[in-house]
Amino acid sequence: MTCTTLSPRDAETRIRQGAQLIDIREADEYAREHIAQARLFPLSAIEKGERLPLQAADEVIFHCQAGKRSSDNAAKLVAAAAPGKVWLMEGGIDAWKQAGLPTEEDKSQPLPLMRQVQIAAGVLILCGVILGYTVAEGFFLLSGFVGAGLLLAGMSGFCGMARLLAVMPWNRQAS
Repeated sequence: MTCTTLSPRDAETRIRQGAQLIDIREADEYAREHIAQARLFPLSAIEKGERLPLQAADEVIFHCQAGKRSSDNAAKLVAAAAPGKVWLMEGGIDAWKQAGLPTEEDKSQPLPLMRQVQIAAGVLILCGVILGYTVAEGFFLLSGFVGAGLLLAGMSGFCGMARLLAVMPWNRQAS
């Protein structure tokens, strides 16, 4: 089975006609902002083999942040939704908002973890460079250390900074 793409406006029409909207982003991204009609079913769950309980007549529209995760993983999404009819929403939630369609946003939720990693890495690298030029050359090692960590994360899939940030008090789930 294959899947085709829909514009956000076409997706909205299909949702009103009964199609299910599935958000494949992670829980922290969904908690911060999501489309009201969307149900969370993260790509990480799909990669573990979880499937949506669908019938052949069911229609599903998958979306992510900007459309790349959905399109890159189209075959996995089709398999997770089988035997239902599958569409991908072009441009994800970003395109949905650009089309003037509403989202539910909870700014009390922390930023998505990967954005936190990007901010922390950027701040540490910048501090290392500024301190290296103004205080002592040894501070350049801080920038090198962070760069090496990012390289390791990209090559191995393990990000120590993400693990560290995930246990920070602002990222803990309230029980």
